[in-house]
Amino acid sequence: MTERVEDASSPAGDAPLLEVTGLAAGYGGIEVLHGVDLAVRAATATTLIGSNGAGKTTLLKTMVGLVRPSRGRVRLRGEDITDWSVQRRTRAGLVLVPEGRRVFAALSVHENLLLGAYGRRRSAVAASADEVYGRFPRLAERRRQPAGTLSGGEQQMLAIGRALMAAPTVMLLDEPSLGLAPKAVAEVTGILTALAGAGTTLVLVEQNASVAFRVASAGYLLDRGRISLAGEVARLRADPQVRAAYLGLGTAERR
Repeated sequence: MTERVEDASSPAGDAPLLEVTGLAAGYGGIEVLHGVDLAVRAATATTLIGSNGAGKTTLLKTMVGLVRPSRGRVRLRGEDITDWSVQRRTRAGLVLVPEGRRVFAALSVHENLLLGAYGRRRSAVAASADEVYGRFPRLAERRRQPAGTLSGGEQQMLAIGRALMAAPTVMLLDEPSLGLAPKAVAEVTGILTALAGAGTTLVLVEQNASVAFRVASAGYLLDRGRISLAGEVARLRADPQVRAAYLGLGTAERR
């Protein structure tokens, strides 16, 4: 894909909440990301789309500290956090909802939520749990039920709820619609749209561009470890290659 990076940074005068600059990272000496620049403004939803193997998950893992970059910087609220541990980043509010949900199957719904609030004050934990149960009534109904007995959509709700228990400044979500039935995808999309509408800052990795574009207002296209297109979602949606490769639309079709 021809590189056509434009509008990749925040608008003038609006400093990004989360920013990566010149980020390179990989595994076992093989570089997966090649100088990625990305900026996320507060109280917005930003999507990162791309094919399998483009480096989307590696980028999220590098932002939260699970992968160390070979070069480049990660900043949160303008502070360089590149050398911070995963735990310190989490305490600062950078929280990952991993691909595949990763709930603890043998633990109850409530116990899974409490794990998300590790290290927070007990009074804050109780208030956050009440808020999560208010947002997800089905989790409240199943609070004593083992997480492994929930449906895929309910487990995704639990994974999002667990992240909310950490009082995130930025929530990073890795393929939240992956493997879900269409009805569950619609429910999860509605949940993320509501979170974004309420001012939660989201970074959403999705192969399902239709889902991503319903939630996010801005986005990036990652192609073989490099950002090849960036801007408002309307711009990405109108791009011929995005339409053909990620939306299944011909260039002459219009939504």
